[in-house]
Amino acid sequence: MSHIIVIGAGQAGSSLTAKLRNLGFDGNITLIGEETAPPYQRPPLSKAYLLGDMARERLFLRPESFYADQNITLRLGTKVDAIDTAAKTVTIGNETLKFDQLALTTGSVPRFLPTAVGGDLDGVYTVRGLSDVDAMAPEFIEGRHVLIIGGGYIGLEAAAVAAKSGLKVTLVEMSERILQRVASTETSDFFRALHGERGVDIREGCGLKRLIGDGRVNSAELTDGSTIDVDFVISGIGIMPATALAEMAELTLENGIKTNAFGQTSNDAVWAAGDCASFPRNGEQMRLESVPNAIDQAELVAANMLGAEKSYAPQIWFWSDQYDVKLQIAGLNTGFDQVVVRDGGAARSHWYYRAGQLIAVDAMNDPRGYMVGKRLIDAGKNADPAVVADASADLKPLLKA
Repeated sequence: MSHIIVIGAGQAGSSLTAKLRNLGFDGNITLIGEETAPPYQRPPLSKAYLLGDMARERLFLRPESFYADQNITLRLGTKVDAIDTAAKTVTIGNETLKFDQLALTTGSVPRFLPTAVGGDLDGVYTVRGLSDVDAMAPEFIEGRHVLIIGGGYIGLEAAAVAAKSGLKVTLVEMSERILQRVASTETSDFFRALHGERGVDIREGCGLKRLIGDGRVNSAELTDGSTIDVDFVISGIGIMPATALAEMAELTLENGIKTNAFGQTSNDAVWAAGDCASFPRNGEQMRLESVPNAIDQAELVAANMLGAEKSYAPQIWFWSDQYDVKLQIAGLNTGFDQVVVRDGGAARSHWYYRAGQLIAVDAMNDPRGYMVGKRLIDAGKNADPAVVADASADLKPLLKA
């Protein structure tokens, strides 16, 4: 009987195995994950779960019983030691598993602070997995001081949770401004003001020189020459695709695990999906770090493993929750040369154009703007900047243009 092994028990792995069964695959399926928890949602970790507003079980994508009910062998707390693509085997300790097809949904891994700057001190955390958040949760005590390193969305979300919990928060960002890599100056300005109103001390153009402590961090020396006392530190300096197993299997890497439009790697029997995988789009290998991509790409790969031969065309959208602001992002703003601000007071959105064409939207508490913008972008349509800039104008007619 045919055996499909999926390595990586996150959003993509769970979606892929469920889709295989949904499409009628009746062979053996094994889903392997290094974490001890069943596949779970990651976005709420640094928000609702850390705040205590979401129970652990509500994080789980599906009840653990689902996998047994679907005859999916779920192996948690399991590290894969080797992949042999020629022999079509996966090695786990002294055990060897044979596969007919293999899917890598290994996700991403955080960048860690180097030991040389104190990254190995107690009280220094990253926000990536459930165990990371469980470990740092007891640190969130009102009145304590947390240093957050990195002004991307992960860092800003952690800052929002800390501020809401009554902590003193200092956030440092080495670049000229927060969100510099992913958003316009206008969006950076909006979130800087939002955090400033909540008492967060944001220092831009300022990095970490070193953390200080005897076993446990107690202060930090910053590149602006200041030294601050801290109770703990959260590092949010980015993530990288988890490609170690792919490299060991001698698969081609390019911005992650390189796949073709079907999700197939350089080895015909091996596929990849989610944060770890790159796919062809507009002449380059694109990689998306998002929940929608993990689900859509994984489900497409499941279909293609069964012979569908469908090309991946991503629907690109993201979100972030900070305080009472829900940011929804549609499209990719790469290469934008114009930003149009639609300021409706409580609802605000920033519309990105490249050579006169709408390519992305950042919508802050503006679900209507987001919905219209996303539909326009997905359809390849444009939006008159004058209409967009007029907050009193109805956007829906743009969809009919």
